[in-house]
Amino acid sequence: MDILLQVAVILVCLFYGARKGGVALGLLGGIGIVIMTFVFKLPPGKPPVDVMLTIIAVVAASATLQASGGLEVLLKGAEKLLRRNPKYVSILAPFTTCLLTILCGTGHVVYTMLPIIYDIAIKNNIRPERPMAASSVASQMGILASPVSVAVVSLVAFLAKVPVGDRPIDFIQLLSITIPSTLAGVLMIGIYSWFRGKDLSDDADFQKRIADPEQRQFIFGDSATLMGKVLSRGQWTAMWIFIGSIVVVALLGAFPTLRPLFGGKSLSMVLTIQMFMLLAGALMIVFTKTDPSTIGKTEVFRAGMIAVVAVFGIAWMADTVFEAHLPELKAALTDLVKTQPWTYAIALILVSKLVNSQAAAISAMVPVGLAIGVPPGYIVAFAAASYGYFILPTYPSDLAAIQFDRSGTTKIGKFVVNHSFIVPGFIGVGTSCLIGFMLAKAAGLI
Repeated sequence: MDILLQVAVILVCLFYGARKGGVALGLLGGIGIVIMTFVFKLPPGKPPVDVMLTIIAVVAASATLQASGGLEVLLKGAEKLLRRNPKYVSILAPFTTCLLTILCGTGHVVYTMLPIIYDIAIKNNIRPERPMAASSVASQMGILASPVSVAVVSLVAFLAKVPVGDRPIDFIQLLSITIPSTLAGVLMIGIYSWFRGKDLSDDADFQKRIADPEQRQFIFGDSATLMGKVLSRGQWTAMWIFIGSIVVVALLGAFPTLRPLFGGKSLSMVLTIQMFMLLAGALMIVFTKTDPSTIGKTEVFRAGMIAVVAVFGIAWMADTVFEAHLPELKAALTDLVKTQPWTYAIALILVSKLVNSQAAAISAMVPVGLAIGVPPGYIVAFAAASYGYFILPTYPSDLAAIQFDRSGTTKIGKFVVNHSFIVPGFIGVGTSCLIGFMLAKAAGLI
């Protein structure tokens, strides 16, 4: 009975924290950990310090990229690709936003691209909902394919503690599954989006709106573009430093012999990521005219620090409860997760919707899954299920897509759940989980 009450406390903290938003999600974990320790007398669990430090290092580097203007180099390149191929915007736009997320480690880069995607679609008489909704979903899916995302570095840190055979699933092995499975999901989203909804010429509601000259001007409006912007040498330098650091980290992950040995073992990838992300940020400051005081004011830094607090509070609270009841949980759930491992994916996607964060969902569920016997291969195969916050249209990127689509085609339906993002979300996550399972099985992880 105690464990049911304790899980109820966790769910209340998650639900109320998610409703409040921002750092509230992590801070509510503080209420939970105090209740568990002082009311239920459970020994406090272990905060995920390695995960948090890795997040801080990655966020610091990504925020420095944004503050230096290096991010605009990537955004301008993406816009150039889309404007050269406007007819294929419904497929190219989600791939573009996904790739930007993979490079930058955060889906928040999509905000700058959304008005550009809208402009390209509406000026070519393409239903804006098609690329807009797909791009929002794809930008979040890219998080699990990014070597510098909070979710991936968290997952690497957790998997490092549970070997498969004689070695843990490492950084490169994880990405060799999550990158192709993510891209397959984005491709299926693009194919679906190509055909979704009525053409603008056949949409009676849209035609009625543009019959009003004022509405027509509002809908078609002025072009949003970065094409005329002149980029400085410092912006290019910052971009190449950041990309170069990612490449170096990938090489060190692929070839452990390149890392120094300590006690007969190669330097861990968790520490390697931390070191080179801090180095990247330092080099950008040294070799560009970036004002360090602006780094903490960027959107990337703000969102990243919120993620640190969320991971701290949620993971500590969950670890306290599940560590205390580990024997009972193993006895009750081991057979279930071994015979029906897909149930882990269902639990992960539901928790993700509650916490509105892939990193927070992974921090809450992966340690629990590993503790009760979910094989690490299944954890990797179903990693895409950590993106479930498309189910309700409450995430900032979805709301931004609705706002930027002045045509009104990207919308929340009458029944709330019938919104523009739910079908692309299920198609993308479902495809990624299926391909992830096949790749994990082929790699011998399952």
